[in-house]
Amino acid sequence: MAWNFKNEEEVKQFSDKLGNDYRFGCFNEKKPEVCHLLGDFMEGFKRDFKKAAIIYRSTCDDYSFSHSCHKYATYSLTGKGSPPDYLKAFEYFKKGCHLEDAGSCFFAGLMCMYDNENTKIKQDYLQGMGFLNQSCDKGNHNSCHYISGIYFFGVPDVLKKNMATAYDYSSKACELGNIYACANISRMYKKGDGVEKNPELANAYKKKVIVMGKELKDQFKPVELEREA
Repeated sequence: MAWNFKNEEEVKQFSDKLGNDYRFGCFNEKKPEVCHLLGDFMEGFKRDFKKAAIIYRSTCDDYSFSHSCHKYATYSLTGKGSPPDYLKAFEYFKKGCHLEDAGSCFFAGLMCMYDNENTKIKQDYLQGMGFLNQSCDKGNHNSCHYISGIYFFGVPDVLKKNMATAYDYSSKACELGNIYACANISRMYKKGDGVEKNPELANAYKKKVIVMGKELKDQFKPVELEREA
């Protein structure tokens, strides 16, 4: 059946059918990926964040579905569906990380990095670096870039500044598409920080940053719809 999404009644029929399909796939067929989609449905279509949170949590706990663990952790962190619970967010980010979710490893690492009484998460740079390294190894460019920043400046009494290591992480982050890391690589080659000075490579990375910036800008251009004749 072809749905007319300009018709309010047909939109409602489509939404109801979609919800029923997801409920059947989740509760009857016990498919974790469909349960996660049901959570997305409750979030996106129904705007019922409380029910979405319940579905994400149960899908994580019952099926060890990493995406649901990450989603429930973000709900707990931001207070979506219930008041913020930072300890619970940390618990589910760690669970998502254990299940190979790179984003969960990243946020678990970040939560270890800051001394904040509100979160009740103990500041632990070494544990945080462990999570961030896992995230970087799984291909999260933000984690690689964040670690490079730590080595750029060091952490007193914890970790020494190491420009060579900062270069290695920046290089990996750049390869994964992080424009800020590519800009750092350009500057490092220009100044000879952590790597042998090389004006040609500095310029090559500068050009790469310009291209990446243009691509990002193009992604956010408004789409112009053709008018009907």
